Amino acid sequence: MTQPVPPLRAAIIPVTAFEQNCSLVWCTRTMRGAFVDPGGDLDKLRLALDKTGVTLEKIILTHGHMDHCGLAGVFAREMGVPIEGPHAADLYWIESLDDPARRYGLPGESFTPDRWLVDGDTVTIGNQVLDVVHCPGHTPGHVVFVHAPSKVAMVGDVLFAGSIGRSDFPGGNHQQLLASITGKLWPLGDDITFIPGHGPTSTFGHERATNPFVADKNFG
Repeated sequence: MTQPVPPLRAAIIPVTAFEQNCSLVWCTRTMRGAFVDPGGDLDKLRLALDKTGVTLEKIILTHGHMDHCGLAGVFAREMGVPIEGPHAADLYWIESLDDPARRYGLPGESFTPDRWLVDGDTVTIGNQVLDVVHCPGHTPGHVVFVHAPSKVAMVGDVLFAGSIGRSDFPGGNHQQLLASITGKLWPLGDDITFIPGHGPTSTFGHERATNPFVADKNFG
């Protein structure tokens, strides 16, 4: 018996020296897709398009740190596609991509997104719709993308398997980060599988049970 084709697929392509999880997500019906956080190594991303046969429709960004978006503007211009996200509160980070001192040895170029995102927005990929959840704390403008039908979320650097994002960068806030995770992500459901900005995937339920920073037992 053949398995039904899922409406949305995702492939993780680690990029940059920081091994940042860029994701190619696409609508299986239309084969149109988006890159989430194409921070660098553009040759790898072009190869992923060739291998999958996906037509790139747009670039979507979780936040403005260089490993997530350093070359997003360059890639968008090359591919002729728009950039959507993050929230405008990360404008400072995107503008700073031109500052060599902030690049940590990574190539970067500032850009202006075609669309800033806010909490409650939606982003389309082919026939599929992603919900936008504003989750500040790692950066003030960080957003998370959720595809409810597939129970999949792209969470950037908010949450990791067994850890959480840093909050010691300019604009970061530890308590705000905890509130974003427990107040905005956990209510989406324990069965949500998430792709973090670095490292392996996990589920919200597993992190609620085991994560040393945001497990339910910490907030009882």
